[in-house]
Amino acid sequence: MGKVRTDLNGKCILVTGSPGFIGANLVLRLLSEMSSGAIVSLDNMNDYYDPKLKEHRLGVIEKAAETSPVKHIFVKGSIADKALVDELFGTYHFDIAVNLAAQPGARYSIEHPDAYISSNIVGFFNILEACRHYPVEHLVYASSSSVYGGNKKIPFSVEDKVDDPVSLYAATKKSDELLAHSYSKLYNIPSTGLRFFTVYGPAGRPDMFYYSAAKTLADNGTIKIFNYGNCKRDFTYIDDIVEGVYRVMQGAPEKKNGEDGLPLPPCAIYNIGGGTPVNLLDFVNTLQEELVRAGVLPSDYDFEAHRELVGMQAGDVPVTYADSKALEDDYGFRPNIGIREGLRKFAEWYAEYCK
Repeated sequence: MGKVRTDLNGKCILVTGSPGFIGANLVLRLLSEMSSGAIVSLDNMNDYYDPKLKEHRLGVIEKAAETSPVKHIFVKGSIADKALVDELFGTYHFDIAVNLAAQPGARYSIEHPDAYISSNIVGFFNILEACRHYPVEHLVYASSSSVYGGNKKIPFSVEDKVDDPVSLYAATKKSDELLAHSYSKLYNIPSTGLRFFTVYGPAGRPDMFYYSAAKTLADNGTIKIFNYGNCKRDFTYIDDIVEGVYRVMQGAPEKKNGEDGLPLPPCAIYNIGGGTPVNLLDFVNTLQEELVRAGVLPSDYDFEAHRELVGMQAGDVPVTYADSKALEDDYGFRPNIGIREGLRKFAEWYAEYCK
């Protein structure tokens, strides 16, 4: 499907889930790249993890906005609040909407399913309805590599069937893709879903393994390595994720009619992943080395004494592996930042932030 190329300058852009991890970094990129326009950030600042980290990211955004020609407006609220979402769309008439707000985490969904239905299903439905009544040039939304679930074929391609979710979180993300497809078909809304693969980096989510492991090791605790270290993850550094989102925002699926004269759904889905899955033990070794280098851990730290190999947890999958060829073909970009470089930047940030 062809792409309608868009200059982001002068646009009014909604970013939900900012100041979340990906959302905050995307807003910072937009503030630095755009020469005019406005960005509206929406987040409910919940306590799924320590709100101080979101407040830290918001502070960084607000400081960047002081010297940016782009206007930044932060609204505290939830996408599950239909009246608020409708009010924002009616007030600002967004050109582009980027929905990154979601309840994340596969394991958390086992104990708190209601949070996933509220945010990932009802919230995303509210965004789609708003795009229907206040048309946008492009809706970009976060999906997840978790939709591949129990797939055995690797690498994971967007052409693969994704009918075997192993967590409620994965099921809600697959549902979002189906909802977006139907709204694109019914109302000719250009939409692009992005399946992110294990995002990591500075100021990331504390519930993610690399971050929680760093904290546990710094506190002289013992980290658990699941599936006895036999998991492989396609770790993707935050700057690569943001670069992918930024490029996709500038190329909406083209509106076309089919042979029956009715609109073909102007929708697309892409993987954003490094395409180089890393064994969890290798990842942990690199993390520990970089934490030592950054001064978070002492140089004589006993790695073996602070890790325990355990079985697989419910909701986990043994391997994630992205085929990002479609992203490269259509947008000229493939993630390329390796774990040594990425974990070094994280460790340096962690040493500074946790002083």
